[in-house]
Amino acid sequence: MKTYKYRVQGVDYEVEIAEVEGKIAKVNVNGIPFEIEMQKPINAAKHPALAATKRSVSTATPVAAPVSAPQPAPTVSSAASPAQPAAGAGNPVKAPLPGTINAINVKVGDTVAVGDVVIILEAMKMQNNIEAENAGTVTSILVNQGDSVMEGAVMLTIG
Repeated sequence: MKTYKYRVQGVDYEVEIAEVEGKIAKVNVNGIPFEIEMQKPINAAKHPALAATKRSVSTATPVAAPVSAPQPAPTVSSAASPAQPAAGAGNPVKAPLPGTINAINVKVGDTVAVGDVVIILEAMKMQNNIEAENAGTVTSILVNQGDSVMEGAVMLTIG
C-alpha cells in the first residue's frame, strides 16, 4: 500500500491506496474506506508501487459514493470505526460541508420538529447548527462526537 500525507486548509489527511484497477481506486482516507474514480488510469509501469496494490478490501467495509481524485477527506478521530453503521429508515440529515461533529443534540427515538438543532458541526473554525428539515423520530445516528464527516455524509436519519 502506498501512503500519502496532505494538508488542505490546515487539515491533515493520510491517504492510503489499497487497490487500483483501471480508473477505480480503493483508498483509505484517515482510516475510512472510499472508492474513487480517477480521471485517467494510473500507469503501473511508471508507478510499480501501485501495481502491487491489486489486493481486495474487506467486503464488509462499505465504501462512499465515488468522488473525483484527488479529493481529500477530513481527519477522523481514532475512536471512529472504519465501518459505518447502516442508516435507519427515514429522511437522511446530511453534512452540508466537511467538518467535525462537536455535539449531537438528539438520541435515537427522540422526536424532532422542523428547525430543531440536531447536530453542531465545526467547519473552518465556525460552529454550524444542523437543523432537522423534517419532523419525526430519530431512527439512527451514524456519527459520534469528535468524528469528522465529508460533505454529503449522512449523519442521522429522521423517520
